[in-house]
Amino acid sequence: MAMFEKTAMLDKMAALNEQTHMPAPLSPSRRSVPAEKYVADFFRAHKWFVEVPHHVPNGADLIIRRGKQRFVVEIKALSESRPDRVLPMLSMAILQAQTAAEEFNNALPLAIVYVPEASPVLAKHVDSFVKRFAKDVPVGLISGRGEQYFSGEAFQELNRLPEESRRSAPARPQQAVNLFSDLNQWMLKLLLAGELPEGLLNAPKKQFRNGSDLAEAAQVSAMSASRFLQQLRTEGYLSDSSPHLRLVRREELLRRWAAASMRSCPEIPCRFLLRAPVPQQIRGLLRKHPEDACLGLFAAADELRFGHVSGVPPYIYVRKLPQVGGSDWSGLMANPAERPDLIVRQAPFPQSTFRGAIDRNGLMVTDVIQTWLDVMHHPARGAEQAALIYEKLLSPIAANRSA
Repeated sequence: MAMFEKTAMLDKMAALNEQTHMPAPLSPSRRSVPAEKYVADFFRAHKWFVEVPHHVPNGADLIIRRGKQRFVVEIKALSESRPDRVLPMLSMAILQAQTAAEEFNNALPLAIVYVPEASPVLAKHVDSFVKRFAKDVPVGLISGRGEQYFSGEAFQELNRLPEESRRSAPARPQQAVNLFSDLNQWMLKLLLAGELPEGLLNAPKKQFRNGSDLAEAAQVSAMSASRFLQQLRTEGYLSDSSPHLRLVRREELLRRWAAASMRSCPEIPCRFLLRAPVPQQIRGLLRKHPEDACLGLFAAADELRFGHVSGVPPYIYVRKLPQVGGSDWSGLMANPAERPDLIVRQAPFPQSTFRGAIDRNGLMVTDVIQTWLDVMHHPARGAEQAALIYEKLLSPIAANRSA
């Protein structure tokens, strides 16, 4: 940070101190040793190497390292979690961390405030302050209750905040994250995509270093990815020793995923008014709705070259059931007396279904994992179709312990 920017921040800090009548900073002899020990233990528990320097340069309390990442940490402790107390102390910690980091080669500053409670409201105030005054300096809030908020890509996986609730609402026990929500299923697909053959899932084939990396690829918020990964760790499905995000206990995870996908879906049997070849008409219908419709179940398995069951009408997944016969879905008749040409089904997990869908020769088709999940509970030999897909493709992935 340039000298004039530091001066501006000092002025801002002084103004905040005057407004809030904040007491003077604690001297080194009165520094909060329990807070420093708590922060040091916190980083050690999350696989960071922690060094407590004997000669503290310019107020730095800790040096933490993991891989090529190295940070000089300045820690402040407060007995209140009010924003008007936290922000002035945070600004001081930022400046001291920056000054200390300048004395180390290849080290970055990290400013942390230890508070009794790190609420979502306080985190929002800190986030706004950092974006306005210290975009290039990672900061953190750590509470003795186990809540924590961090800015900066290197620490996103450590974020853990309670859900913000209405003040008038009664307190409720904290509920576990639904591991198989729509977007979480999509992120599970991303974590497995690198082990699938090409052309079976529309997702990048890469290894993800942390929650921020996963959030960017999944196009979800960093907090959503952080909560998802925390739930995976809590339930024992994420490796603690891998340098990248790696799923473990996969066979059990896939069994639970399959069970969570079993639900009834609104659907409409349909028949084309024009008695032309059905595959040709289905292709034309899907081309009219490239973002909102795709082939699913057994027809998708056929397109993926894993087909095993014949005689079942093709399923088309949509985000929301259409008005059959309307302008966008003309040429169809709903609930025909004769055998239907196709079945239009509303996708129960539209984000995971449509984000993972792939283009097979101009035809949008559900990815192979989605196809496996969808056929499994179908009464028309769906279990056989699912078993074939699992044996040929998913079983090696489920057994892979070196991914």
